[in-house]
Amino acid sequence: MISEPPLLGIRVVELAGLAPAPFASLLLADYGASVLRIDRPHPHAHSSEPLPPTNDLLARRKSSIALDLKSFGGYKLLTDLLKHADVLIEPYRPGVLESLGLNPTGLLASNQRLIIARLTGFRRDGEYANKAGHDINYLAVSGVLSLLGRKGEAPYAPANILADFAGGGLMCAFGILMALFSRTHSGKGQVVESNMVDGSAFLGTLMRYLIRTPLWDQPRGQNLLDGGCPWYDVYECKDGKYMAVDLFEEQLILQRDDRKTWPMVKRLFKRRFLEKTRQDWETVFRDKDACCTPVLGLEELKNQGYEQRPAVRLMSTPGLKISQKEAWVSSGLSPGAGGEKMLDDWVGWKRDRDYKAENGSLIKIDAAKM
Repeated sequence: MISEPPLLGIRVVELAGLAPAPFASLLLADYGASVLRIDRPHPHAHSSEPLPPTNDLLARRKSSIALDLKSFGGYKLLTDLLKHADVLIEPYRPGVLESLGLNPTGLLASNQRLIIARLTGFRRDGEYANKAGHDINYLAVSGVLSLLGRKGEAPYAPANILADFAGGGLMCAFGILMALFSRTHSGKGQVVESNMVDGSAFLGTLMRYLIRTPLWDQPRGQNLLDGGCPWYDVYECKDGKYMAVDLFEEQLILQRDDRKTWPMVKRLFKRRFLEKTRQDWETVFRDKDACCTPVLGLEELKNQGYEQRPAVRLMSTPGLKISQKEAWVSSGLSPGAGGEKMLDDWVGWKRDRDYKAENGSLIKIDAAKM
């Protein structure tokens, strides 16, 4: 029997930021959590004027309110709201949350069940703690970037997938889920600290071990799994498209481990794959149990009607279905969109009774009277 999503009823407040934190809350939203994004004030927020979405594309299933956290009215609305929340996600550098008067110690004193997830790029201590950075910088100092790239070429970052999303947002969501599980036993929330350096380094755990073995003891681009070995690589086809090859079957072990043969075998593979189109090679391997697959583009998948699904399938309490439209195009989220309904749903607050809109943001009415 299929039940409701596992995070239904969990209330998440997300302080608006860049990709990693929105990705963490997106994961939670896809499994039923109610996510309210806190945006900066905008002249047209919470008004009848049309307002375009922000640049945050990872807004599926979320709502928004605009708050000026430097004003007492906006600060008071947020702190009162957090008394009723399960999770706060903040994406700031160390010290920024505290500078807004939102010290985690005080927030936990007001709501002992609150989980405060703090996601930074660099570690919160050490040489880089207070420096600016982005995915490639976090990946660089984690040691993982040094492993990626072709022989004789500079290290190559795979877009911002590893540090921002895998090492950052995904690890942050994992930490939140562990804290929620811990709360079922203790009854108390806690601070969850995650950063993209440690997250990326953890993803590279196996590689740290492999570099001390014959599987990865050579310079970058000259090992079994980094493009050095001909039996684990991508090859161009006659039509300019590509096939991905992983031929580590037992019968190839002797040749695979003889590095002297690698250049010759790679040249042979390159010539052979150039003899046919990718479609031809797909036909060749379609009915064979071989590890050889086409490199498909995103537009190809979209045009084929490929179904994007939640990250993990829970058989009894599955995540929410991702529609075909949501899978490929983000409609974004405008500051203030849907947020006032969520305030009503969460705590029963009504406009002009509990809060009011002023200068493109919301403020608590009791605070406005002070």
